[in-house]
Amino acid sequence: MSQGPFAGTLTALVTPFRDGGIDSEALEVLVEDQVAGGISGLVPCGTTGESPTLTADERASVIERVVRLARGRLPVIAGTGSNSTEATIRASVRARELGADAIMIVMPYYNKPSQDGLLEHCVAAARAVDCPVVLYNIPGRSVVDLGLDATAQILERAPNVVAIKDASGNVLRCQEMVRRFGDRLTVLSGDDALTLPMMACGARGVISVTSNVLPREVSAVTTHALAGEWEAARSAHLRLLPLHGLMFVEPNPGPCKAALRVLGKLEADVRLPLVAASDATRASLTAELARLGHG
Repeated sequence: MSQGPFAGTLTALVTPFRDGGIDSEALEVLVEDQVAGGISGLVPCGTTGESPTLTADERASVIERVVRLARGRLPVIAGTGSNSTEATIRASVRARELGADAIMIVMPYYNKPSQDGLLEHCVAAARAVDCPVVLYNIPGRSVVDLGLDATAQILERAPNVVAIKDASGNVLRCQEMVRRFGDRLTVLSGDDALTLPMMACGARGVISVTSNVLPREVSAVTTHALAGEWEAARSAHLRLLPLHGLMFVEPNPGPCKAALRVLGKLEADVRLPLVAASDATRASLTAELARLGHG
C-alpha cells in the first residue's frame, strides 16, 4: 500500500452502540453509506470511534468487521494508539492480523511524554508492523504536540510512517511540514473546517468527522481540490462550514451521532464519560441538515 490511498476524504468512523454493546447492523449501514458516498478510506477506532472506552476485544471486533465490510473496496486504517507503547504495539499487531491496511497512532495522552518520548513511542509502534503508519497529532486532546524536529527523526528511523493527521489547528504548521518533508510525508487535515486551507498549502485531504454524516458532500471538497478546481472546492467547503462547526459544539462524537440519528442511521448512544448531545444541539443539527437538503 503506497502513499496513494492517503488522499481525499477518509472517514473517522463513529462506533455505533445499542444497549451498551456494538451495534453491528448500524456499523454495516454506515460503511455502505461511506462506500456509496465516494469516501477514499475508513478509519475505525480513532477518537471519533470512542477508542478510549472500547475494550481490546471490542476494538478487534470493530476492525475485523470494517475490514470485512469494506471487502477491499476501501483501505482500512485502524486506530491503534494509546498512552501505553506496549498496548499500542499489541493493538497494532492485532489490527494487521485482522486485515487492516494501515494503522494510525495518536500521540500518547495524559502522561505528557517529552519530544524524545514521542519519538521513541512512534518509532517502536511503527517498527512493530509491516504496513503504512499514520501519525495522529491532536494537542487539544493529548496535551502533547509532536514537533517538526521529532517528526523528522521519526521519518528517518521508521520508513513505513507515510502520513500524518494534523489536528493542531495550525495551517502554518501544515505548510511547514509540506516544505520540510515534501512527498515523504502526506499531510491530512484532522479538522473539517480547515480542510480547504490546509489543502491549499499542500495537504492531500482530510480524516473527517462530518463525512460520517454527509460522505458525498465532504468528498466533493477534496475531490475538487485535488483536481485543482479551487472555485468548486471553495464553494463546497463553505457550504459545509456551519455543519462542521456543529460537529464540535459539544464533545465529539456526540453531535455527529446525533446527526446520524436525525438521518435514521443509528442510535445516538455514546459511552460515559461522554454524554449524548443536548436537545439544543440536536435541534440545530436538524435545521442545518434540512438546509443542506437532508431534512
